Amino acid sequence: MNPHHIVALGASAGGLDELITFFENTPLDGVAYIVVQHLSADYESRLAEVLSRHSKLAMVTAEEGMRVGANFVYVIPGDKFMSIQGGLLHLSGKENQRAPHLTINTFFNSLAADCGPKAIGIILSGMGSDGSDGIKAIKKSGGMVIARNPETAEFNSMPYNAAATGMVDFIVEPEVMPSVVEDYVTREIELLAAGISDGENMASLLELISQQLPLDFSDYKQATILRRIKRRAAYNNFDRLENYLEFARKSPGEIQTLAQDFLISVTDFFRDPEAFDYLEARVLPAIIKTLIPGQELRIWVTGCATGEEAYSMAILAAELLGDDLEEHPVKIFATDIDAAALAHAGKGVYSETVVSLIPKARLQKYFVPEGDNYRVSDELRKMVIFSRHDLVKNPPFCNMHLISCRNVLIYMTAALQQKIYRTLLFGLKSQGYLFLGVSESPLAILKGLEVVSKKAKIFKKVISEHGVGIDRFTIPEHTYFKPTVTGPAKPEITKSPDRTLDGAINETLYSQEQRLLVCIDENNKIVKSYGPTGRFLLQHNFFTNDLTELLPGALSIAFKTACNKMKQTQQTATVKGVMIEQAGQTINVGLSVSPMIFKGRPNGFLLVQFSEEEQAGSAAQSVMVYDEKLYLDDYTRTLEQENKDLKEELASANEKLFSLNENMQSFNEELLSANEELQSTNEEMMSVNEELHTLNSDYLLKNRELSELNDDLNNYFRSNTSGQLFVDSDLRLIRFSPGTVRHINLLETDIGRPITNISTNFRFETLSEDIDKVLEDGQSVSREAQANDGKWYQVTTMPYIRRLGNKTTGAIITFNDITNLKEIQQELEKRK
Repeated sequence: MNPHHIVALGASAGGLDELITFFENTPLDGVAYIVVQHLSADYESRLAEVLSRHSKLAMVTAEEGMRVGANFVYVIPGDKFMSIQGGLLHLSGKENQRAPHLTINTFFNSLAADCGPKAIGIILSGMGSDGSDGIKAIKKSGGMVIARNPETAEFNSMPYNAAATGMVDFIVEPEVMPSVVEDYVTREIELLAAGISDGENMASLLELISQQLPLDFSDYKQATILRRIKRRAAYNNFDRLENYLEFARKSPGEIQTLAQDFLISVTDFFRDPEAFDYLEARVLPAIIKTLIPGQELRIWVTGCATGEEAYSMAILAAELLGDDLEEHPVKIFATDIDAAALAHAGKGVYSETVVSLIPKARLQKYFVPEGDNYRVSDELRKMVIFSRHDLVKNPPFCNMHLISCRNVLIYMTAALQQKIYRTLLFGLKSQGYLFLGVSESPLAILKGLEVVSKKAKIFKKVISEHGVGIDRFTIPEHTYFKPTVTGPAKPEITKSPDRTLDGAINETLYSQEQRLLVCIDENNKIVKSYGPTGRFLLQHNFFTNDLTELLPGALSIAFKTACNKMKQTQQTATVKGVMIEQAGQTINVGLSVSPMIFKGRPNGFLLVQFSEEEQAGSAAQSVMVYDEKLYLDDYTRTLEQENKDLKEELASANEKLFSLNENMQSFNEELLSANEELQSTNEEMMSVNEELHTLNSDYLLKNRELSELNDDLNNYFRSNTSGQLFVDSDLRLIRFSPGTVRHINLLETDIGRPITNISTNFRFETLSEDIDKVLEDGQSVSREAQANDGKWYQVTTMPYIRRLGNKTTGAIITFNDITNLKEIQQELEKRK
C-alpha cells in the first residue's frame, strides 16, 4: 500500500539512541519512514538490524529502484547518497563527490519535490548544519518539520541550526515525536476526507458490505456512516468515492476494514462507575430476591465488544450471590456483530492498562496474571456465553432478568431504534430491568416501562404482554440499493408547488362536504391547509400560523386531548360531538389527529381533519365523544402536568444557573490570581532584563580586554625579529613570528603541518628531539646552533603550559642571535 505521508529522519553523531527511542514509540499508522545518516563511505552500516529489535515496523536497507511502502523503514547505505522520485528510491555513490557529504539535505530536497505536503522532515542530534536547507524545501512545499530539543541533545549543532531557520513546526524530545506525527497525519486525513464529495456511491458500498460479510448498515445514521467511509477513502489517498468504490470491489480486505470502522468497539470494565454502583446496590439484589430455588439468573449484554462489560456483570453477580452461586447458576449472554471483538472477548485476556481501573481486591480474586496481561478466572468465564447476534435481523434472547444495551443505538436512525427497543422489551421478563447508555432514551416503549433511575438510565418492565410479531425479525430492505428509476417523476420527489392541483383539491373539498384538512408540524404551526378555514377556525385581526390560537375554545380542548392520545398510541385519535359557535350558528364538529406517513414512516408532521357532522349519532368504541366536563378535567390535568414539568425544568435551570454562578466566581478568583501572577512575573522579567543588561556590559568589557590583549600579542610577535614559533603536542605548527622565516622555511600555509616535515637553515638536527623531551618532562632545553649563513643562535625550547589545568600542551621555540657573543668568545680564546 502506498503511504499517505513519508517521514524522513536526519541524524548524525548521537543519533542512534534517539532513533531507537523514536521507533520504540512508533505505531503501524500507514506512514513510511526513511533514515538518512552521516556515515563514512567505507563503513558497513548495521542500523537496520539494530532498529528492527526495537520496532514493529519492517526495517530494510535501501536499494536502487526500491518502491516506498507504508509501515516500512528504509535505511540509507553508508557509501551512498539517496533521493526519491515517483515513490522510488535512487542511490548514487560518494566517490565522485567532494566533502562534506550533505546526505540529509540531498534527500530532504528530493522528498520535498516528490511528495510536497505529504513530506515530514525530522532533525535529530548531529554536528554541523546538514538538513537546514532541506527543511526549508520541505516547509516551502507545504510539509511539516520537527526538530529534537537542542537544549537536551549531546550533539546539538544540527537541531540548533534547524531551529535557527525559523522553519521548524515542533521542537520536542524523540519519544514525543511519533505522537506528533500521528496527530498531524490524522488531521491531514480528516481535512482530505472533508473535501470528498458524497455522490451516490455510499449505497453501493453498503450493498457491497452486505453481500460479502454480510452486515446490514442501511438503517444506521447516514452522517456517521458517510463520515467513516470518507475517512477510509482519504486514508487510501482517494479524493472521490467512486474511485474508492472501485478499489474496495477489488480488495475484500478493505471491505472488512471498512465494516470494522463502522463497528465502534469501545468499552471498559465498570464503565460509568456510578451506574454500576446502582446496579450492585439496588437492581441485582432485587432480582436475586425474586429467584426461586434452582432458578438461574439470566442477563443479556448487547453490543458487548471485547467483553469488559459482560465480565463486569459476572463479577457483580458472583459477589452478590456468594455461596448461592451453585443454587442460582448465572448465564450472561454477551452478543455483538463484530466477530474480531468477540474472538478477543472469548479469550478473556486483557492488558494491564485495560484492568487498571479494577479495584486491587477484585483483580486478585477474578483475574490470573499471564505475563504482562491478565486472564479472567475460569469461574467468570463459565458464566459468560459469547455469540454473534444482529439486533436488527435476529430474534431476541427471551426471559431475561436484565438486558444491557449501552451506547449501541446512538449510531442508528430513530426508526431502527424504535424497532430494537421493542425487541429488547420483548426479551425482558415481566419486572425485568433495562440498562441503557447515557445518550439513549426508550421513548418508543416508555409506556411499558417504569423509570427506576433516571441518572443511571435503568428502567423496569411493567407490562406482561409481548408486542412484537414474528415479522419483526425479517431481513430489512436495503432501501439505498434500489436502482434509480427513469421516467416520470414520482410524487414524493420535491418539486415547486403545483398551484393548479392545490386549487383542485380545495374546490373538491368545498363541493363534496364541509371538511378542512390542516397539516401542522411538531410545534402546532400550520404548514398547509385544504378546505374552508372560516367554517372551523377563528378569524383574527392579526396574523398567526399557530393552530391552537385559531381554534374555538371547545375545539382547542378537544384538539389537545386528541393530540395527547395520538402521541401515546401513534394511531389516529378521533373526537366527535364538539359543539362550537361560528357566525351565529352552532356547528357539530368531528375532529381527528393522525401522524403523517412518508415512505412508510412517520415524518414528524400531523394531519388534523375537521368535518361538520349532521347529528351526534352513536360513535364507534374507539372514537371519543366530546364531554365538556370530562375534557375540561383532562385538559386541567394536562395543564397541571405541564405546569409541574415547567417547574421542574425551572428548578433544574436554577440549579444550573447557581452552578454556573459559582463557576464564574471561581473563574473570577482564578483570573485575579492569574493577574497577580502575571504582575509578579512581569517584575521578575524586569529583574532578569536588568541582570541580562549587566551581563551584557560585563561581556562587552571582557571583549574589549581580549581585543587589547590580542593587539599586544600581535605587536609582540611583530617586534620579535629573532624568531619564535609555537607547536602542539603532535609537533604541528600553531603560530610563528615574522623573524622565524630566516631560520626555518615557513609560509602561512604551513600552519597545521608537522615541524619535522619543514626544512631549517641550521646545521643541527635535534630540534624534534628537544621538543619531545620538553613535552615529556616539562623542562626547558637550550642549545647553540650555527645557521647556514655562519651566524650563531641560542635555540631555547620551553613548554607551552595552559593556565586551565596547568597542563603542557605544546612547546615554544625561541631563536636569539648570539653571533657577537660567539665572536668575542673566540677572540678571548685566541688571546689565551
